[in-house]
This record gives sequence, structure tokens and C-alpha cells, in this order.
Amino acid sequence: MTTAAPQPKAPADVLTGADRAMLDQALEELGHGAAAWARMGADERSQVLRQTHATIRDSAEQWAEAASAAKGTPVALAGEEWMSGPYVALTTVAALADSLDAIAQGRSTVDGLTTGTAPGGRTTIKVLPTELKETVLLHGFSAEIWTAPGVTAEQVRQRAGLGAARTGENGGVGLVLGAGNITAIGPADVLYELVAHNRASILKLNPTFATLLPVLLQAFAPLVEAGVLRIVNGAAAVGGYLARHPSVSHVHITGSGLTHDAIVWGTGSASTKRRATGTPLLGKPISSELGGVSPIIVVPGKWSQADLRYQAEHVATQRLHNAGHNCIAGQALILSADWDQRDEFLDQLRRVLDEIPPRPPWYPGSDRKTAAAEASYPSAEQRTGRLLIEVTDSTSQDLLTTEYFAPVLGHTSLPGLDGDFLTNAVAFANDRLEGSLGASIIIDPRDRKELGAKFDEAIADLRYGAIGINVWSAIAFLIPGLPWGAYPGNTLEQVGSGIGIVHNAHLIDAPERAVVAGPFRPSPRSLLHGELALSPKPAWFVTARASTATSKKLTSFAADPAWRRLPGIIASASRG
Repeated sequence: MTTAAPQPKAPADVLTGADRAMLDQALEELGHGAAAWARMGADERSQVLRQTHATIRDSAEQWAEAASAAKGTPVALAGEEWMSGPYVALTTVAALADSLDAIAQGRSTVDGLTTGTAPGGRTTIKVLPTELKETVLLHGFSAEIWTAPGVTAEQVRQRAGLGAARTGENGGVGLVLGAGNITAIGPADVLYELVAHNRASILKLNPTFATLLPVLLQAFAPLVEAGVLRIVNGAAAVGGYLARHPSVSHVHITGSGLTHDAIVWGTGSASTKRRATGTPLLGKPISSELGGVSPIIVVPGKWSQADLRYQAEHVATQRLHNAGHNCIAGQALILSADWDQRDEFLDQLRRVLDEIPPRPPWYPGSDRKTAAAEASYPSAEQRTGRLLIEVTDSTSQDLLTTEYFAPVLGHTSLPGLDGDFLTNAVAFANDRLEGSLGASIIIDPRDRKELGAKFDEAIADLRYGAIGINVWSAIAFLIPGLPWGAYPGNTLEQVGSGIGIVHNAHLIDAPERAVVAGPFRPSPRSLLHGELALSPKPAWFVTARASTATSKKLTSFAADPAWRRLPGIIASASRG
């Protein structure tokens, strides 16, 4: 049995003179580092990132262990910490270094990528797979970037490169307020700030990850030595001091909308006046990723018992990964009221929730969120420490507008079958759910084929920054070539799931969304049903038996992507 992780002692939320002096010095050093970075050519910058890749590789085990200790992650689920920590950092650094190499050689960062079209005059850019190893490793998976309507493939190529293509540009010093749930978020944000915007960063760790400071300093030592990164601990007082410091030209936050608004507008009655007059307290740009209520749309079909079970595990994973503490966690399951297998699917989901070992929530405040859900839904089902809630017109609508950040899963049913249901579900997700970070759709390939162009049009209508088709939309976070952030259009006044993007290792200008697709069934069942997909149950499933071993092997591959490593990964994943 596991217990909740002991939380590090919260730093005193008061700044001393010594604290201010330390932070001032760090910002001064970063100013010099940003100027030195501006003087570097793309080849020199790539070399710094390659050196960082090596230090992350050497720190990977310590990183994963420190993350597990901070969260109290069960041994059987430690693969989550490998994959959402050092694995992401390694793939992100390598992909950004590749883009810098392309620029150094006079090429575009999108050279070699296949382009296509999507509804609404959009251009698509395929970023997975791009080479044979990826095809073998993730057989049956694909990923595309979709542009805004009217952007052509030639315009994508002309605008690619962002700040990395503007050698000599000094982006100044930025503040990155790190997330408290996934350890790679802050470091990946820092890397994007540096390469895409030529901006040095001071990364303030969330107090939940205070104990990771030594390992992150070790992992990112080349960036620290180059003067473009400083990492500090601290509570809200540190973040507030840095956000308003005159040496900080930009702020990026991953967190809640409440924290964002407190930084931008302040608190109390004065904040209301600032909003009314459009005069934010923060007089500098801010970008953000703030989560929301993510839908899981299940398109009705004729499913086998094995399909029902597998997709129930898929849905459970989207809610229970990281104990439910994900900004991209599936929270609103949207089903067809006319699906004759609806009740059967929900029964399978209940079985899966009951079978998965209990995992105490570890994120601060999760217990309050769960209690709030119980208060709003007195008839909620208790499934081994998780809540399963049916939302109807006669119940509270809180689940649709409150990101619980806890093991709380709701389901609602809409009328219609086939394309009619999908149209209804997309409209519901767009209009009734809070946020626009990510959405997932589950559909049998045969049904998708029958829908034809209507399916692609539904994807175009779905206003989310990351869309997963038969794969959790969170997997876009693991693919460095994809943008990560809310659907465009939010404002400081109505920030929703945030403003701007990160990751985006091909440095594409203003992408609209990421679209990831995977197999409906794991191999070998996929092949038996006509899907050309050899991938077994993914390692990120909370029911994958070999998750930790596979995730370690994937991290080793990210550190050294050699052909010899692929058989071991495939064999391990197949045992899942």
C-alpha cells in the first residue's frame, strides 16, 4: 500500500533583504547571459543544447527517483516519472538542437516535413513519424500540426525558425513559473523561451518540486554555466517579486487561472477596477498554460468485449494518470444516449476503476477539490477512492466548468448516432466545457471511414489546442515537434486555458493546433481487424504491466537513439 508523499516544507512566503539580493544578482547574470546568447551563431547554440542533452542523460535516473519521492509515486507507476520528466527533456533538447543545426546549415526548420491540407483552408505539417525509427517505435501513431485557415505551406516555410533564425536578437530575461504536477514542464518551457525567443530565464520551481532543485541544476548545468538559466525555489512572494522586477521582460506561467489573474490584475476590489479599465497590474507580456475541463468524446459503434474493455482502460488512464493531477486529464466523458452499448461500456469503466489499485492524491488541495465535487454531486459513485459522476440537465453543472485536478470523472449523454452525435458532442465540448487545452475522440476506424470528410470537418470545428484521435490528447505533450497550449484567441481578460504555445520544436509561426492519432486496438488485435498498427498497449496506460521498464528503455533511447535499443523497447512494451 502506498501513502501520500511527504510534502517539502513550504518556503516562508516573505522575502528578506538577502533573498532580494540573491534574486537581483541572478537576474543581472541572466542579462549578461542573454547578451552572450545573442552573440552566438546557431551552431554554437546547438552545441550548448547537445551538451545539455548529455547532462540530462547522466541525471535521468536521479531525476525520475526525485520526482517519485516528491509525489510518493507507487513503484509500479514510476514509469510516469521517467516519461514525463527526463524523457520529455531529452527529446525536447534534441529536437530543438536539430532545428538550430538546420538554421546553421541555411535550411528551413520544416525542411523534410510532409505538408497537406485540412478543412477550412488549413495547412497540415506532419511531425510524426518523420523517419524509420519513429515508424517502428510508434507504429500506427501519427501527429500533425494544423495552421490557421488561409496559411499556405510556402508561408509556413518562410516564417519558420522564429527567434532562432534572427541571429543577434537579444530577447532579454524572462520568468518561468514552473508547474507543480509534471517535472518536465518548467524545463521544457525554459528551452522554448531560449530557442524560440532568444530569452534567458529564471525558473521558479513550484514548492511541490522544491526537492528537485539539485538534480535540475545538475541536468541543466550547461545552460546555467552559459548564463541563460537560473533555477530557484520559493513561494508566491518570490514569484511576485520576480514577475514585477524591472529586469524581467516576459512572464510564462503553467498553473491555474486564479494564479494567472492574481499576477496580471492583482487581488481584491482593485483588481476589478483594473479589469474594468483594461489596465493590468503586470505591465509586461505574459504567456500561459492553464488547463481546463478536457472532454473524451466516444463515438458510438459496434464494439467487441475486448474493445469495450480496452477503451475503458484508455478512459481511466486519461483521468488517473499522475493520480488525476494533470491539466490535460480527461474529466468530461461524452457518450451517446442512443448507443446500445452505452451501459455496457460504463460497466466496463466501473470494473476498471475498481481494479486499479488505490492511489492517494498527493497534490496540495486535491482533497478540497474532491470534497467540492462530492458536495455538488451527492449521488456520485465511489470507486476505490475515485468519483464517477453522471451529469444531466437536472444535476449540478459544476463538473463542466471546474477543473478538479483530482480523480473525479464525469459522464454525460447526448442524443444522436454517427455524424449527428459527433456534431452534438463537438458543440457541447466547445460551448459547455471550460477551457480549450485538449480533447480526445475515440472512434472505430470503420466508423471514421464511413464518416469520411465529415470527421475531418468535426476535428476542424473542435476548438482545442491538442486533439487526440484514439489517443489521449496529452500525448501531444510528449512529442516535441508539436505545439503545446490552448486554442488561439484567449485574452488577458478571458484567459481560459492560456495564451501562447511552447514546445513546437520545428519553430513554426502561430500554429493553430496539434492533432495526434493512434490505433483503436492494440496489436495483435489491430491487425486482425484491418488496422495497420503494430503498437501494443501504450506504456502510459495506468494498466500497462511493464510501464516502468518500458519507460526507462524509452528514456535510454531518447538519450541514444540507436537501432539496437528498439528490440528491447518493443519486447518490453509487448509485455504490457
